[in-house]
Amino acid sequence: MSEQSMDLRGFLQSVRRHKFLVSTVLLVGCLAGAAYGVEKPPMLTSQALVVLPGSVRSMATQAIIADSDPVLNGALRDMGSAEPLQALARRVQVKTLTSNILSVTAQGTTAKQAEQTANAVANSYIAYVDSAQGPTGQLQARVLEQATNATGTALPVHIAVTALLGAVAGVLLGAGMALAISRRDRRLRNRDDIADAIGVPVLASLQVGHPSDLGGWTRLLENYKPSAVDALRLRNALQQLGVSVRPTTGTSVGVLSLSRDRGALAIGPQIAAFAASLGIPTTLVFGPQQDSDAAATLRGACAALQKQSRPLGNLWVTVHDQDETTVLAEVGLTVVVSVVDSQSPNAALAMRTIETVLGVSSAAVTAEELARVAASAFANDRYISGIFVADPDPADRTTGRLPQVTRSGRRRMPTRAAGRSVETKS
Repeated sequence: MSEQSMDLRGFLQSVRRHKFLVSTVLLVGCLAGAAYGVEKPPMLTSQALVVLPGSVRSMATQAIIADSDPVLNGALRDMGSAEPLQALARRVQVKTLTSNILSVTAQGTTAKQAEQTANAVANSYIAYVDSAQGPTGQLQARVLEQATNATGTALPVHIAVTALLGAVAGVLLGAGMALAISRRDRRLRNRDDIADAIGVPVLASLQVGHPSDLGGWTRLLENYKPSAVDALRLRNALQQLGVSVRPTTGTSVGVLSLSRDRGALAIGPQIAAFAASLGIPTTLVFGPQQDSDAAATLRGACAALQKQSRPLGNLWVTVHDQDETTVLAEVGLTVVVSVVDSQSPNAALAMRTIETVLGVSSAAVTAEELARVAASAFANDRYISGIFVADPDPADRTTGRLPQVTRSGRRRMPTRAAGRSVETKS
C-alpha cells in the first residue's frame, strides 16, 4: 500500500513539475472539444404521428413502407432538398406505437429541420399508401399529430459538454506526457536521492538568490537575510561543521558546485554572509576556478569589494587566483567558493580547506555528475562533509539525513596563525 502511495505521490509531483505543459494540453483539449461541438452540433428530435384504419393487418409492414426509399424520395421532393437519400434515412426512424398508429421520428441540426423532416416523411407516406401504386392497396391514413416542439440538447450546453470532455482528455494526455518526461529526466530532486548519490548527508537546504550581475551579488553579500527556517538550518549546519558563534580557533569551509548548476553558486556567499551576521569574523574567498565563466559575475563583485579594502560588517571578501593555496586562519570562518566542470570535474584546483561541502540545486544535476565530483574530491584528499541543497523542491518530504558515519581519524590541517589572510602553500 505504501508503494502505491509513493507511486501516486510521484505521479502528482510529475504533474506539478510540468504544470505548464499539462495546462497547455488541457487548454488545447478544451478548445478542440469546443470546436468539435460547433462543427458537430447536437441533433434535435421531433415526432409526427400517423393513424391508419383499424383493418390494417400488419403494422410492422407499414413501418417498413414508411421508411422505404419511395417514401423518403417523396419527402425530399416535398422539402426541395438535395440531401442524399442515405443521409435522410439515417435521420428518420419509424416505429409502431399501437395497432393502428405509427410514429415518424426525425433528427435535425435545428428544430425547424427536425420538424419539417418528420412532417414531410409522414405526408409522403400518407400520399404513397393512398395512391393506386400502394404496395398493400389504398389505405386511408391521416396525420394524427404534426411534428412540433423538437427536443434535444441546446447548442451552448452541447459545446460546454464537448469542451469539458476535451479538457479531461487534455489533462490525461498532459499528465501522461509529464510522467513520461519525468521518467526520462535523470536529474535529482529529492534530498534523499541527492544524499544517496554519494553517500553524504544533507546538512541544510535553503532558498538561494540568483544574482545575474555585479550589483546583484554585492546586494546579496551586503543585505542577505534568510528566513527564520533557513536561518535555523544554516546555524545547525555551521555547528556540524565546527563553526562556533564565539570561535576560539579558525576553521575553513570549501563550497564546491558544478558549472551547470548556476543556482548553487550562491550557497557559499550566503553561508559567509549569514555567519558574519552572527558576529563570526568571516572571509569569503573566491579561489581558483575550473570553470571561471560560470562564476564570472561573482568574481567581479568579489574583486570590486576587495578593492574597497573595507569589511561588510564582519565579512571580508577577497579573490585569489593562485593554484595550490591553503586557507590559514587564526579565528573565525573562511568560506571558499569553487566551481568545477560538470562533465570532467577536477577538485585538485580548489583551495584546500578543513571542511568541504557540496552545493547542489534541486533538479539541476544527475547522480553520475555528483559521483564524478565526489570521486575527484576524494582522490585529492578533499573529504566532503555534507551537502547544501539550494531551492529544495516544495513537494520533497525527505531530509537527506543519512545515518552519521563515524568520521575517520584524519588529522585536521594545521591552522598556523596568519590573521585572517590566505597564504600560498610553500
